[in-house]
Amino acid sequence: MTNKKIVVIGAGFAGISAATCLADSGFDVTVLEKNNTAGGRARCFSQEGFLFDMGPSWYWMPDVFERYFNRFNSEVSDFYQLERLDPSYTVIFGEDEFVDIPASLDELYSLFESYEKGSSKKLKAFLNEAAFKYEVGIKKLVYKPSRSLTEFLSFRLLLDVLKCDVFTSFHKHIRKFFNNEKLLELMEFPVLFLGALSKNTPALYSLMNYADIKLGTWYPMGGMHKIIEGMVALAESKGVKFHYGEPVTNIEVENNRAKVIHTTHEQYTPDFVIGGADYHHIDQKLLSEKHRTYSSDYWEKRVMAPSCLIYYLGINKKLDNLNHHNLFFDEDFGPHAEAIYKTKKFPENPLFYVSAPSKTDKTVAPSGCENLFILIPIASGLEENETIREQYYDMVMDRLERLTKQNIRDAVVVKKSYAHRDFVDDYNAFKGNAYGLANTLRQTAILKPTIKSKKVKNLYYTGQLTVPGPGVPPSLISGQVVADEIIKNS
Repeated sequence: MTNKKIVVIGAGFAGISAATCLADSGFDVTVLEKNNTAGGRARCFSQEGFLFDMGPSWYWMPDVFERYFNRFNSEVSDFYQLERLDPSYTVIFGEDEFVDIPASLDELYSLFESYEKGSSKKLKAFLNEAAFKYEVGIKKLVYKPSRSLTEFLSFRLLLDVLKCDVFTSFHKHIRKFFNNEKLLELMEFPVLFLGALSKNTPALYSLMNYADIKLGTWYPMGGMHKIIEGMVALAESKGVKFHYGEPVTNIEVENNRAKVIHTTHEQYTPDFVIGGADYHHIDQKLLSEKHRTYSSDYWEKRVMAPSCLIYYLGINKKLDNLNHHNLFFDEDFGPHAEAIYKTKKFPENPLFYVSAPSKTDKTVAPSGCENLFILIPIASGLEENETIREQYYDMVMDRLERLTKQNIRDAVVVKKSYAHRDFVDDYNAFKGNAYGLANTLRQTAILKPTIKSKKVKNLYYTGQLTVPGPGVPPSLISGQVVADEIIKNS
């Protein structure tokens, strides 16, 4: 047991995870959150009877969540109830070409055969390899702090890593198994969660396909924010104190240690500080120049995952031809990808994603209504305004109405948009990013921004801009990793 004081900056998945682990080990933990509720990007808001999750909407890798709650002798079911979705999601390739991705493996094999003869056998072979990568990646690699190469200098681990095709691109890897363009799009879709093109993503990340196909797509009844509610309840039961509406304004360093944390309300004198807010903001804005781990030039050279343009819509009628998760792949992804990763401009004909959680959960919309979340991936760092938001709203709604064969705009009773400047205002997000750093080979493991400051001895970092990377399960893991480092070194 210890009475050492911890200040965690940010109450997102990673910050709450770290705080709970440390409180469970006897630390006195305070979480400082600039917004008025916990969750970070996983916050929610309600309007006219509609309840909207503001950010994450996919629940993959259920084992990672279960492992987290098991750490505290609890289970996921103690805090929220999960529903497996079937179909997992629907892909819309064009008018009258809606493809439901079934939860059943046998049905999925049949679907693949309908597109490419012999592909079911190849899918089985691909999934066998992906299962091994999931075992190595999720069970062995992502829980490492990645502070030194020595962490990976186990002969057995090195062999396992080499078997994971880390030096082969996912783009090349997947084409060893399939030729049909639609199957390739289906298999490359999960990699988009990693924030990079398949050509720049290591084949190791076929583990995402394993998560998608074998482990399934789930939904926490009540909404994704139910996960946050459960995590906060667990944290508070361990003694974690949450201070909302209290942004940190400065980290005062003395003798190379974070001495005083200044907020708009108070001052704190911790033994350790964990930056669970935007890494770039803490490193470049809250610390003096001589105490920053990285230069501004370093940050400018990072390859960012996309940002996004989101529309939250409350619809006063039920809609046809939509499932819970819907991917609109009715346009060529090539030009859209180039706009995100190369030219850094708004795409002309974007692909987009529609979540309709009211198809599964009656509590998120009034009776007889639908709750829609529409997301367009776009490059980080763009300048946007209301005119652009309206332009893309009209563009997406034109296609959504045409493809689903119904009028939707006239039934919209709640409408809210969210993009770059909102990510900056609400989360101090570097370049308005939504997903952190892209998981390219040069931004993997020890090549990511380090979890421990190189200039301030008692300052650590957690979240999607450090290890293991972007996404909800990695953020949950990131908090545990940094907590374990502090426990080990205290």
